Amino acid sequence: MTDPAMAVAMATVRSDAQERERSRGSAAHAPASVISSSPVSASSPSSSAPTPAAPVAIIGTGAMGGAILRGLLAHGIAPGDLIGVDAAPARQAELTALGVRTMTAEEAASTARTIVVAVKPYAVTALLDSIASSLRKDALVVSVAAGISTTILEEHLADAAVVRVMPNTPARVGEGMAAITPGLNVTEEQTASVVALFETIGRAAVVPESLQDSVTAISGSGPAYLLLVVESMIDAGVLLGVPRPLATELAVQTITGTAALLRETGEHPALLRESVTSPGGSTAAALRQLEDHRLKAAFTDAMEACAKRNAELGDVG
Repeated sequence: MTDPAMAVAMATVRSDAQERERSRGSAAHAPASVISSSPVSASSPSSSAPTPAAPVAIIGTGAMGGAILRGLLAHGIAPGDLIGVDAAPARQAELTALGVRTMTAEEAASTARTIVVAVKPYAVTALLDSIASSLRKDALVVSVAAGISTTILEEHLADAAVVRVMPNTPARVGEGMAAITPGLNVTEEQTASVVALFETIGRAAVVPESLQDSVTAISGSGPAYLLLVVESMIDAGVLLGVPRPLATELAVQTITGTAALLRETGEHPALLRESVTSPGGSTAAALRQLEDHRLKAAFTDAMEACAKRNAELGDVG
């Protein structure tokens, strides 16, 4: 059964998809659609969710493709139901050692019911063109390439069932966050199966495509921002005389614990920050320096630049 929050999200996504379909036949300067105030549904792993239709092929088994493959194996998908496509001989050997079948992209397209495209954005359209004629009629194609819209996926795959996903690198340790946008020809059951797929490596949210660039600026690229913060804390700790291994442990656990505190309490970050900040104290002095350096404005500028660049990456035709 689909939970109520997911049902709301699916209705919003359907509306977004219908708007995209209408826009294909509308004038170039048609007004943008209005986005619902509740456009997403975030989920945590659920044992009752549909599983991806097997066989599942993963084209590109690098960092993200490899994480997805390991997540599926860890959640009970039989190695024989998985197909790996990778040009690197070393990765092919690893796949074989795991009991995962290896094939060419064209062979995988003609065999798999669920195909995960995990190659770099610049390589996506050429790959899609190479597999389009080989796809099974019941195939579901899931792309994790940044910036590549469902419209582009559908154009290169003759309007097949496609889903666009923006995952992030914590998926490598089962703590990822994935934003999922179904295309025009995707059923609710197929969308739920993609949510289940990404719940094997973290959490997932169904979002309208109009939010994908913004979502990328938050969760897709977010790990890089936080890693820069941790790196800066470690380096500053060393400057203050703390041995690097200890500075690293202190910074990493502080980030980890703070994230857990946010999730478990559900309190606003500002309230939790205030609870650490005594009037006239050392934390207040530190925050004053960050404010003087316009930290919030820097984050806003960085995320706006990220969203803009992600949109540019999608202009591949």
